[in-house]
Amino acid sequence: MHQDMPTVTLKSGQTVPALGIGTWKMGDDAHHRASEIKSLQAAIDLGMTLIDTAEMYGEGASEELVGEAIAGRRDAVFLVSKVYPHNASRQGVIDACARSLHRLGTEKLDLYLLHWRGQHPLAETVAGLQVLKAEGRIGAWGVSNFDVDDMEELMAVPGGADCAANQVLYNLSRRGIEYDLLPWCQERNIALMAYSPIEQGRLLRHPDLIRIAKSYQATPAQVALAFVLERDRMIAIPKTGNPTRVEENLGAIDLDISDEDWEALDRAFPPPSKKQPLEML
Repeated sequence: MHQDMPTVTLKSGQTVPALGIGTWKMGDDAHHRASEIKSLQAAIDLGMTLIDTAEMYGEGASEELVGEAIAGRRDAVFLVSKVYPHNASRQGVIDACARSLHRLGTEKLDLYLLHWRGQHPLAETVAGLQVLKAEGRIGAWGVSNFDVDDMEELMAVPGGADCAANQVLYNLSRRGIEYDLLPWCQERNIALMAYSPIEQGRLLRHPDLIRIAKSYQATPAQVALAFVLERDRMIAIPKTGNPTRVEENLGAIDLDISDEDWEALDRAFPPPSKKQPLEML
């Protein structure tokens, strides 16, 4: 029996699980399709009901796979997708959303994000997002890969303060946002979504992480996820197409890491002492 799923409450008042599942590269290989669909369905069964995808992933293939996985279970899922920057003009974002909804087999996204900044002015993008929200095609909107200066610019455009979330690269080895972006968003009630929270598996070979995990009879991935989940208003979206790994990830919510071991992780993965450029994958 697991502990209760930690949650994050968005500006809208909607409560979402702090541990969800990402889908980058899902749908790219037909040989993995059945396992990937089972992984998404296992995540829903285990309470990790936030599913993150994007029109960029496989040029829509990931959205189609997610749509197949959630068929008949849409109401149980908090569904997130993202719009390409080159589609993020006022009308472009509306049209792109319609295509994503079609691929996902649903009439509404719970959260829709601008994937990263592009050539279109933020005011145009926000205007389109606000139309989608007013029409009920999205429940909330946000951004991805925005640093503090980008967020401050966003806040200055009409409707910009409605931004509900910012999805960024964050894990033990990528802690730059702790210096400024993380507290900036926390102070403004903007949720942060951590993509690649185990650094696409590269973190898992670190000897200090392995040592600490063994002391809790846990896996390195579980400790790495527990680190992310320890942060206030942070949502982790690890991607896995393996149903067994999905259940392993859930074990992160049960870990109670000691202060001494948090300090050991800080020594192994030092927090930032100055401003760092926002990292992306």
